[in-house]
Amino acid sequence: MKLILLPLLFCLSAQAADWPRWRGPAGDGGWNLAEVPADFAAREPELLWKAKIGGGYGGVTVSAGRVYVMDRPKSPGKTERVLCFDAATGAQLWQHEWDADYGSMEYGSGPRASVTIQDGRAYALGAAGMAFCLEAAKGDVLWQVDTVKEFGAKVPTWGFAASPVIDGPRVLLHVGAQPSGSVLALDKLTGKLTWRGGPDPAGYCTPEIITHGGKRQLIAWGPENIQSLDPETGAVFWTYPYEITYGVSIAQPIYRDGLLLVSGYWHGTKALRLGAQPTEVSLAWENEKDMCGLMAAPLFKDGVVYLLDKSTGLQAIELKSGKILWSDANTLTPKDRNPQMSLVWLRESEGLATLLNASGELVHVRLKASGFEELARHQMIGKTWAHPAFAGPVVYARSDTELVAWRLWP
Repeated sequence: MKLILLPLLFCLSAQAADWPRWRGPAGDGGWNLAEVPADFAAREPELLWKAKIGGGYGGVTVSAGRVYVMDRPKSPGKTERVLCFDAATGAQLWQHEWDADYGSMEYGSGPRASVTIQDGRAYALGAAGMAFCLEAAKGDVLWQVDTVKEFGAKVPTWGFAASPVIDGPRVLLHVGAQPSGSVLALDKLTGKLTWRGGPDPAGYCTPEIITHGGKRQLIAWGPENIQSLDPETGAVFWTYPYEITYGVSIAQPIYRDGLLLVSGYWHGTKALRLGAQPTEVSLAWENEKDMCGLMAAPLFKDGVVYLLDKSTGLQAIELKSGKILWSDANTLTPKDRNPQMSLVWLRESEGLATLLNASGELVHVRLKASGFEELARHQMIGKTWAHPAFAGPVVYARSDTELVAWRLWP
């Protein structure tokens, strides 16, 4: 019996430790380890390995003992790559490289999206619009689609940034194909078009699927509208106007308790109330000046949203009213024109969160409606805006020059 059970338990443990997509297994910033230290400052993290990589802002993903990241090598300078490394040793297992002319793209150091892993396949979207499905273990191309040439996708100012989202038999790509194709749904096995929907050009925000009133809605935030689409067909349920300076629709909206909160750098935060029918939406409240997010996706617990504001740092906001409860006064990540932190729940039930800030520091905090408590801080890597991957007690982080793996505790 032991010979049968042990491999099964190992398999389940490995699956539980995966971080196979942008913002984790459910795409919601949930790490939620079963066991955490009693004292986070008692042990220094252990560097397991580091590997040289090229530039990029795309996050790291982990699946089945492999680590995936996209980059742009300095030489020859006009290509992008998907790189795959052994999670335990850092040995490079394979790479897939393709031509990618960025032209006048701003902040053109490299790709922006995370590689999405499911059922032995790796899905990637480059900053210039090339989409791939690769064999996850070896890197062989299963299909590829040039969304610009084949579907009329228009590359935004800072390049395509939304990570591929798997929904049943489809892979969803937010590429702003016009006149109707803010989101493309491709057959995940063949790359063939299933549907295209939504009126907006491409923003930088990864789409997400929510369930409200028993009905699924695909939320795609573009530079002109917040959009709700039918995930099965691409039909538009509703759009809510939110035209943003420079088109910087970046941070993922968060849906809880019938409210969808969306926050932007220039025009602040809107909370939309979803109605009884999928086509119904209205404004619950808005604040254009005092809570302005940029890149960091917010977290939620017990009626409170934790949002990184461009001026005051991490804020706690009462979702139902829009009341600001506190801010961290820029202590958790440096005050900057473009502040950034990648925030995840280490153990949501206890209000324990972990963030990787723009200086490359990993900070453990306890978040409450009444305030926050910093528990420990460790230097992981150099400056970064990229989302790390958390697999078991190991964090994988990247900068423009390297990928690192740190074990945080035994």
